[in-house]
Amino acid sequence: MSTLLYLIQKEFIQIRRNSFLPKLIFGFPIVIMCVMPWVMNMEIKNVVVEVVDNDHSQLSSQLIQKIRHSNYFVFAGTKPSYDTALKDIEHSKADVVLVIPQGYEKNGEQVMIAANAVNGTKGAMGSAYLTQIVNSTNASQSATCSTAKTQKLSLGCKLQTLYLYNKNLNYKVFMIPALFAVVIMLMCGFLPTLNIVSEKEAGTIEQINVTPVKKWQFIIAKIIPYWLIAFFIVSVCLVLSWAIYGIVCKGSIWLIYLLVMLLALVFSSFGLIVSNYSDNMQQAIFVMWFFVVILLLLSGLFTPTRSMPDWAYMSTYINPMHYFIDAMRTVFVRGGGLANVSTQISALAIIGCLMAFWAVGSYKKNA
Repeated sequence: MSTLLYLIQKEFIQIRRNSFLPKLIFGFPIVIMCVMPWVMNMEIKNVVVEVVDNDHSQLSSQLIQKIRHSNYFVFAGTKPSYDTALKDIEHSKADVVLVIPQGYEKNGEQVMIAANAVNGTKGAMGSAYLTQIVNSTNASQSATCSTAKTQKLSLGCKLQTLYLYNKNLNYKVFMIPALFAVVIMLMCGFLPTLNIVSEKEAGTIEQINVTPVKKWQFIIAKIIPYWLIAFFIVSVCLVLSWAIYGIVCKGSIWLIYLLVMLLALVFSSFGLIVSNYSDNMQQAIFVMWFFVVILLLLSGLFTPTRSMPDWAYMSTYINPMHYFIDAMRTVFVRGGGLANVSTQISALAIIGCLMAFWAVGSYKKNA
């Protein structure tokens, strides 16, 4: 045990003597929490809309005014014809065109919506937003709800929606728990990776190899400091989430720290595995970055995993980022307890233990 404590002390001394790492440990979570929730926003806004008004009625004017005052659209004015507006779409000057036909107010003629689908998400969401505005405008003209004869819901019926979680539909509430995963993965993944490789290049690791220090002691001494770093980083992120955005964890804080400890175990072990097989720092960085990008994109951080093809969705069963992000959102946003995230905790624990054993077994000690 005394040997392990001395090795852990050595790791902290190395971190402290490095002029860059302490600044990175303090600054990286602050930058991520202060900047990324604003830019990692999947809400579609500033959709440029042009209108072709062939009706020139009071109802069409009301519809145009609603589009003009919407927070989601940038009104680019009215155009004399559909062909003129379509040219603007082809030259990326407009995203959506709304064509109001003659007889829109008197005869209830249907409008036409044409969207630029080069950016499929922006085109689809812009069309959906515009459709809601058109429906709400039509609804304002309806005086009564549907009758028993039609057995259809009139647009004039007022529906109420009850949001159980994230009542204000704030996208930052959805993204901040996932950003915890990004910070832990980068800090606890890359730093251990570069640790052993830098010792290889400096030649200091040979001094450890000729000592009676066991392989598991050496690897555990490399992992434990990054557990403590992970706890510090998450504490900073929790404080910044409350201080800047007013967002607090709905569930147990101790459950958050348990999940962080397991994810730190996974990626610190994985980083040590990569460093054990790497001969230089450049090779270690490229290999680590290759896996980090794949794990991020297939984790459900940006898009729902159910939207993936079946073969890609199968990868989520072995993706620790998927389990962590799912559990964090359950605890942080919905206030779930241990029973709600037991599957994710078990999966992270199994993956973490396998990675730790692999890290110990792959370390080559020539003693």
